[in-house]
Amino acid sequence: MAERSPLLNYRLFAAPGPAGSGRSSASPPKLSTFLGVVVPTLLSMFSVVLFLRIGFVVGQAGLYQTILMFIVAYLIISMTVLSVCAISTNGALDAGGAYYMISRALGPEFGGSLGVMFFFANVCGSALYVLGLVESIVDTFGLPPGQTTSSGIQVLPHSYWYEILYGTVILIICLLVCLVGADIYAKATFIIFIIVIVVISTIFISFFVVSPKSINITVTSGNNTEFREGLFTGFNLSTLKSNLPSKYVADYTTGVMMGFAAVFAVMFNGCTGIMAGSNMSGDLKNPSYSIPRGTITAVIFTYIVYNILSLMISCTCDRFLLQNNYGFLEDINVWHPFVIIGIYSSTLSAAMSNLIGASRILYALAKDNIFGKLLVPAKKTSASGNPWAAVLISWVFVQLVLFTGKLNTIAGIVTIFFLLVYAAVDLACLALEWASAPNFRPTFRYFTWHTCVLGIIGCAIMMFLISPIYASCSIAFMLILLLVLHYVSPSSSWGYISQALIFHQVRKYLLMLDVRKDHVKFWRPQVLLMVANPRTSTQLICFANDLKKSGLYVLGHVQTGDLDEMPSDPLQAQYDSWLSLVDALNVKSFVSLTLSDSVRHGVQHLLFISGLGGMRPNTLILGFYDDSVPEDDLQQIPAFSESSHSIYSDQGSSLLPHFPPARHRSSAKALSGREYVGIISDSIKMLKNVCLARYFNQLNKADLFSRKNYEVSIDVWPLNPLRPDSASYVDTCSLFLLQMACILNMVRSWRKARLRIFLCVESGNSAGEHEKKLKQLLGQLRIKGSIKTLHWDSVAALHWHKQVPDHSNNEGNFVNNFPSNAMKISNDYLIAVNRMILEQDTHPAIRFLYLPRPPADLALHERYLEQLEILTRDLGPTLLIHGISAVTSFDI
Repeated sequence: MAERSPLLNYRLFAAPGPAGSGRSSASPPKLSTFLGVVVPTLLSMFSVVLFLRIGFVVGQAGLYQTILMFIVAYLIISMTVLSVCAISTNGALDAGGAYYMISRALGPEFGGSLGVMFFFANVCGSALYVLGLVESIVDTFGLPPGQTTSSGIQVLPHSYWYEILYGTVILIICLLVCLVGADIYAKATFIIFIIVIVVISTIFISFFVVSPKSINITVTSGNNTEFREGLFTGFNLSTLKSNLPSKYVADYTTGVMMGFAAVFAVMFNGCTGIMAGSNMSGDLKNPSYSIPRGTITAVIFTYIVYNILSLMISCTCDRFLLQNNYGFLEDINVWHPFVIIGIYSSTLSAAMSNLIGASRILYALAKDNIFGKLLVPAKKTSASGNPWAAVLISWVFVQLVLFTGKLNTIAGIVTIFFLLVYAAVDLACLALEWASAPNFRPTFRYFTWHTCVLGIIGCAIMMFLISPIYASCSIAFMLILLLVLHYVSPSSSWGYISQALIFHQVRKYLLMLDVRKDHVKFWRPQVLLMVANPRTSTQLICFANDLKKSGLYVLGHVQTGDLDEMPSDPLQAQYDSWLSLVDALNVKSFVSLTLSDSVRHGVQHLLFISGLGGMRPNTLILGFYDDSVPEDDLQQIPAFSESSHSIYSDQGSSLLPHFPPARHRSSAKALSGREYVGIISDSIKMLKNVCLARYFNQLNKADLFSRKNYEVSIDVWPLNPLRPDSASYVDTCSLFLLQMACILNMVRSWRKARLRIFLCVESGNSAGEHEKKLKQLLGQLRIKGSIKTLHWDSVAALHWHKQVPDHSNNEGNFVNNFPSNAMKISNDYLIAVNRMILEQDTHPAIRFLYLPRPPADLALHERYLEQLEILTRDLGPTLLIHGISAVTSFDI
């Protein structure tokens, strides 16, 4: 049989595109590190902050605090850059950038919710830059308010709808570039990059070649307008000294008093373009190579430019000019239009970058089927692989955002969304690092979990510093999306980091769970339920789930056979069926399957090996061994019915064949009665408590508790029915019986049931004294239940023998307490006991009966089974229990 390995097939052959995608066999052109990462990242990080807000930051905060702000801001984004580099070098990257990284690390819920937010962040970012460009064009070429005739270059009409028209035209230009494909986009951005670099060069040159000059500034205070002058002094030491400390004043455009936090938030907007290159991951020749090198190069270059520019501005421009004229770089440039060209070019590039980034994220979401059929149209691609449908959908969303017409309305939320995504990338890298997964081996090693934590904290602080309201709303929106996707997103094969983290923590705590420190006060049932065929055991599986009381619960199954005679392990194909059964029944259970030469040996294997460390089964539950014909009730579960349209319906038809049909009356049983009793004996020898469950196919809990004016009861019979002469209610087995009934009564769905304990006494004995002692015992054990005293003289008279009480005999001692002459108990006595149980005034939901220890003599095993069958005949759901664990405590 051929073996398949994704490691062997990995990228050795080109995978064909999806059907109907329109992708040709020829690979589309791919982008280099410089064109695909460095250029988009540089243009996104420069944008308008470089040209319009760098003087504002220096003028308000001074050079010292400006440098401090850049150090803090770049420290925050550098932590995220390190995380991006680590994830991007840990394997192949596909389209989607940050979304792809987050979803493959944190799973579809986190990835999908943050992917949606990153998509909208890019959409709003594109609209933001388009509106900013329109605002700049109108300021330069628009008609002054109240003027209808053009004068000079001011020729453009100025109104809300005209601004929407200008924005739409600019957006259509961006759309056309993005529709052609990533190659033409890269060429367009490269041309813009050349223009921006030339403009920046002229700005630096201007500081040296332009002579000192005065710049006229109009200052408005209330209704008063004052004309003052700002000074460009050239390189001057006194100018530098005056610009070193901070001097916060009101922003002349808004009138709002500035402070460190407000200025820092404005400056930080220029540092949030670090994902522009990562968004192009699907269009890069080698994403794992290009993203880390290109992003780090862009970040270092922008940091150097910002700091040098801040220093030069501090040396040459007085504070009044910086605080009252955001466009001063245009006034001191060797040729004034250069700065305007730089603003237009960088803003147009940022708008295109966000539009194409949004389309790539949408395409990745659609390709991953995160939202099912909702995003199917976004999967369509051109012959060269360009997702044109996603570009068009993104363009529609950007156009809708443009109708808000309010630049400041969307500026804050855009930055918040970007920061939230950056924090998620840091979280993804942190989770991968903490999980210690062997396959997390990024070639980029300049990061630790400390850098990830610093990145998360830094992004969170910045979010709430910029806008606490927007930050809170965005986090709430992300959590809502996460919850929705948790329930509606299909399962994926990406691998969930949550599973790796859970494994890491579980292993650590299992090692800390020391069995030598076990105490009876904290005992709980840890159940191994043996299931011959799930088709006939669904009610018992659900009942055992209630009985476990937050303990370990294992579904065990033995398949007889010899692995030497088989081509492969037959159990491997069945695990998915069993796990789907667990999901469908909504039980908290593990599954343990084994192959053995006999059922008895298989049960021994499971008792030996099930569990781990301090979590091992201490209680074995078996179905009852009788001649009744099993009923197939698996089809009653909606997830496994043929007509089901649940989330499991696609799997149901393929899972059912792995469960064999229910046994027919004429079919042979999988084990003999003697082997069945041997399993009980083996379990007791291995210090396991044993429960035998009969008639649980008749248990319908939903119907039971939905009846009106019907009292549900749980009946407990703690007397050994085969040894009525040893009437003790305080031996280990009886106390275990009471404990299990109490545990069931503590389960939320069983709390409405009333616990009834039956006390069987003979008239010669003081019934009141026995009842008083039992009531005192229940009080000490904190068990709430009513005691019902029965005089069973007529039943006890049928017992074969009046045995002298043997006080040395105790169920807690592991000597045989079932002598062979106990087999001489007449059937009449057992029938009488059965009738006495049946004649009680109500039909209880469950009956708990004392299970005697099996005889040591193998020849008596058949008689032992016969007695149990007579005793429990027609009793309804009954649990025969033999306990050997001390499970009750009188201490606090």
